[in-house]
Amino acid sequence: MTTVADTIVDILHDAGVERVYGLPGDSLNGFTDAIRRNGHVAWSHVRHEEAAAFAASADAALTGDLAVCAGSCGPGNLHLINGLYDANRSRVPVLAIAAHIPSAEIGSGYFQETHPQELFRESSVYCEMVSVPEQLPRVLEIAMRAAVEKQGVAVVVIPGEIFLKESAGRRKSAPILPTRSVVRPADEDLARAADILNSAKKVTILGGAGTQGAHAQLLAAAAALQAPIVHALRGKEFIEYDNPYDVGMTGLLGFSSGYRAIEDCDALLMLGTDFPYQQFFPSKAKIIQVDIRGEQLGKRTPLDLGLVGDVGDTLDALLPLLAGDKSGKHLETSVKHYRKARKELDSLADNDHGRTPIHPQYVARLVSELATRDAVFIPDVGSPVVWAARYLEMNGQRRLIGSFSHGTMANAVPQAIGAQSAFPDRQVVALAGDGGLAMLLGELLTLRQSKLPVKIVVFNNSSLNFVEVEMKAAGFVNYGTDLENPNFADVAKAVGIHGQRVENPNDLEGALREAFAHDGPALIDVVTARQELSIPPTISAEQVKGFTLYALRTVLSGRGDELVDLADTNLLRRIFD
Repeated sequence: MTTVADTIVDILHDAGVERVYGLPGDSLNGFTDAIRRNGHVAWSHVRHEEAAAFAASADAALTGDLAVCAGSCGPGNLHLINGLYDANRSRVPVLAIAAHIPSAEIGSGYFQETHPQELFRESSVYCEMVSVPEQLPRVLEIAMRAAVEKQGVAVVVIPGEIFLKESAGRRKSAPILPTRSVVRPADEDLARAADILNSAKKVTILGGAGTQGAHAQLLAAAAALQAPIVHALRGKEFIEYDNPYDVGMTGLLGFSSGYRAIEDCDALLMLGTDFPYQQFFPSKAKIIQVDIRGEQLGKRTPLDLGLVGDVGDTLDALLPLLAGDKSGKHLETSVKHYRKARKELDSLADNDHGRTPIHPQYVARLVSELATRDAVFIPDVGSPVVWAARYLEMNGQRRLIGSFSHGTMANAVPQAIGAQSAFPDRQVVALAGDGGLAMLLGELLTLRQSKLPVKIVVFNNSSLNFVEVEMKAAGFVNYGTDLENPNFADVAKAVGIHGQRVENPNDLEGALREAFAHDGPALIDVVTARQELSIPPTISAEQVKGFTLYALRTVLSGRGDELVDLADTNLLRRIFD
């Protein structure tokens, strides 16, 4: 007998799915057994369903193909939700199989009963429950199509006994794979865009993740407009390499040069970006936004013109309309400012004469220098994202992914599981915060059990560091952010992973080289400076006021030694160097 579960697995295999991330449970037994018998789709076992969803998110982000995760009924599939939120907000195609309690018990308050359709609706583009075998495979195919075409999460809720029912059968559909269409604005709208850009004296381009695959067109537009290119965080991997027009990033993690290039322009061309911080948009410039999703237009700042289209397709059509007669002064000034800002940032990423604790900028710089040409970098949310954004060098082959839209802790190692599973021969480096690593620490066991050679670099500053920076900026005395950490290298060794702790910067390069060369998972626990400040490119009066209040309150609370550490880490170093 061909079961519903058999049909599901067959359809997944036809669509190119190679693995399902999850944790077994009784309500999933029919599905996992079908995977076992199928032999073409692997079961990728994790220690927490949240990690399964994160792994699927990374798999989909890197391959561009549908990735799948699964959870058993009640608490099992509920654990998926944070990772699914991340995948949906990152706009990557993920299918979640959410097992449910027996159909006859729904609504009775049965053991482990939840309402998955309600729970997952906000974190998905499609969510539906299968009540009878006749709904499959149709509902599954609709869900998969929604995930790949809307670039988001689709959830299929299936009571456990349905998996074991005889499949109703259906004429086999073509494999569900992403389609590719040419999408660009109408000619009259492109003409309006060209008029605005041609009449402007100083044009700046702001690009995001939507520029993927459009590097050549982006540079051609910058040349025609003599426009500096600023990137949002998710655009870094697609924009900054081989780019003479690059002036860095803007936003809370960015450079002063990126902020200045946008503020000084009289026309801003936004390409494939959902950059969220309104205070970093120009105060006077005309703004054109290009996005494949029309509902995104004008969401972050008022527009003079909104265009629906793929970035590459739109620029192909727009380029012939650009006059190409711009002065290069705005570009030259912006690039010069970027070089100065870049030099200042790079000066902080050094050994610091062997002084301890180690500066996190130095850690990130060495990771970038020693990693392979096609490495995948995955930073935890918080300060590791800051150092990754500023010091990891992209080259067109490397990838940089993370929880950049959802902004959740503990994403690095679980996403590294998905990245390494999808690309077993590629170097994957998780830049873990000590708080993020501890939150899903059990996934170290997944790395060992699945023999995934992920390299973990821990920024161990014994604190929720980015939260502390936010507290300082708001004028609060740090509270509740201390972390009493173990030696994470010893923890790694205890579970069978290569581990080394580094406390002196002179030992860091050798430790990283050894870890990167190790044939298997490896963890380097780096003790980094807790008081390192990550200053945004523009400091508001409120932030200055906040730091002043922080200093005053800290002294009055009897913790003035923190100010001494803060000065030693950030100010005295600059003075004496």
